[in-house]
Amino acid sequence: MGKKFETAFSKQIRTVIADDHPVVREGLRALVNSQQDMEVVSEAANGKQAVQQVLQHRPDVLLLDLRMPEMNAIEAIHAILEKVPEARIIVLSTYNGDEDIYQALKAGAKAYLLKDSPREQLLESIRSVHAGRLSISPSIGVQLAARVRGPDLTDREVDIARLVVAGKTNKEIGASLNITEGTVKVHVGHILKKLGAGGRAEAIRIALERGIVHLT
Repeated sequence: MGKKFETAFSKQIRTVIADDHPVVREGLRALVNSQQDMEVVSEAANGKQAVQQVLQHRPDVLLLDLRMPEMNAIEAIHAILEKVPEARIIVLSTYNGDEDIYQALKAGAKAYLLKDSPREQLLESIRSVHAGRLSISPSIGVQLAARVRGPDLTDREVDIARLVVAGKTNKEIGASLNITEGTVKVHVGHILKKLGAGGRAEAIRIALERGIVHLT
């Protein structure tokens, strides 16, 4: 009898939950633990803790919030995969911007799910990722395709876009990045063209919606 119980227990999908909101962790823990084939082995409240818990517990699946203190999901994914290349990570987020999705999957996540996804979709994603498969919903796939088709902003353009979103003028951006105001104006023009924006206000909206830059 004991041997059968041990065998069944060993087949459970061992999961770590990383989210800076206690209520979210509580809800995810209750959902995961309600499944006979799953169990939560640890939790983390920030990115650094997520890395530590994965290294300590070596879970089958990590549920990782996109934006957390100490270390964001992209940084945590890189740190985890450097130490545990076989780690299987699902990024959970309230944001559906194509750049957020692209960067998470590019970093090595096996799935990207919105927090308002149906519970069945989350559970199926955990099982799929545990089985070694990518888990991309049709809606996320559409967003990802849009990102792949669109032109990339350069690192410099992203830096400038962040400062534009922060409300800086071209002169202030130039002083901050140690480049001329004219150079900033050229970069801003490229940013508007790549984003398909008619002006700075529209560019800010698009950049935020797509997850190219974030409000701090």
